[in-house]
Amino acid sequence: MAKWLMIAGVTILTVGVLLQYAPWLFGWFGKLPGDLRIETANGKIFIPISSMLIISIALTLIINLFRR
Repeated sequence: MAKWLMIAGVTILTVGVLLQYAPWLFGWFGKLPGDLRIETANGKIFIPISSMLIISIALTLIINLFRR
């Protein structure tokens, strides 16, 4: 359990550093076909379906590489 918590912490730290110093790396997030944006006079709703599918597939591949 401790090993997974350390890996999660390093991953979160790495993503945070990338977002701080290289925000253009994540410019595609939320702009893919299939990401829903609903704007009305009362508010906005954003549902990143396609972006979350890509992130899920990438994380699944990475986790499976570490488990073997």
